[in-house]
Amino acid sequence: MKIALDAMGGDYAPEATVKGAILAAGILSDNVKIVLIGDKNKILEITRREGFDHSAFEIIHTDEIIGMGENPAKAFSKKKNSSIFTGFGLLTGGKIDAFASTGNTGAMMIGAMFMVKSIPGIIRPAISAQVPNVAGGSATLLDVGLNPDCRPDVLYQYGILGSLYAKHVFHIDKPKVYLLNLGEEEEKGNLITKAAYELMRDNNEILFGGNIEGNEIFNEGKADVIVCDGFVGNVILKEAEAFYTLIKKRKITDDFFERFNFENYGGTPVLGINKPVIIGHGISNEKAIKNLLIHAKDVVEAKLMDKFKEAFQ
Repeated sequence: MKIALDAMGGDYAPEATVKGAILAAGILSDNVKIVLIGDKNKILEITRREGFDHSAFEIIHTDEIIGMGENPAKAFSKKKNSSIFTGFGLLTGGKIDAFASTGNTGAMMIGAMFMVKSIPGIIRPAISAQVPNVAGGSATLLDVGLNPDCRPDVLYQYGILGSLYAKHVFHIDKPKVYLLNLGEEEEKGNLITKAAYELMRDNNEILFGGNIEGNEIFNEGKADVIVCDGFVGNVILKEAEAFYTLIKKRKITDDFFERFNFENYGGTPVLGINKPVIIGHGISNEKAIKNLLIHAKDVVEAKLMDKFKEAFQ
């Protein structure tokens, strides 16, 4: 198995990315090869400083970088020797099994949508986040920003994508899927959620539990998958990040709230495309990069994209 990492992507690259790859290399099995894409001289400089044998990595040199603030479409089309463009070329060419980056999210999404492309039958891919609950588990929340406007059938498909992700990557036998709404009753919600409720209720492809309210997301632990549009999901995700930051600033120590730290999860795959593309936070440190690569390995081992193709065939 080969997992490629954009060594030049993120606010703290290549320092954090290479150090994170070193941490991951110490955990991943021998059959997993990490491929670092980026400035070879800078990568080797960091490995030497860390006293790490660089031969454990496959290094592919690139001399262009798509910056975090660049226009994604223009940069992706012009910078053919960038680490992001090269990564997608390797992925679509079958040279690597997964591509991970904490770099320019827009450029990553352009590569995912126009080079890797959606699985036939899937209307709109999604990205997700893990939200912890006091019961000790966590739920997959999707979408969290890719699609701010969603039709009912898109939300229904998110239920299937999230259910398969929870089952095959997080090993939940029968994931319980809920629709985020402003009330538990079937008749609550706007026109979109009401129609999505009917689609989910009347189909046996998912284990549908009904509506779930916002105040139950972190408390109940009854949902394994929570479906919403990307606008609502992103607001929830950013609020969770804000509360975690406030708690840290106030020097409050709490094991539950520490589970809101994005570093523990690393990143998320783009759900619904043909090959594994894993996107991480731009401010990722080495711990987050390590977990990003480990999660990429889990997605590949689960053959998640094959599961999606079977479901939507």
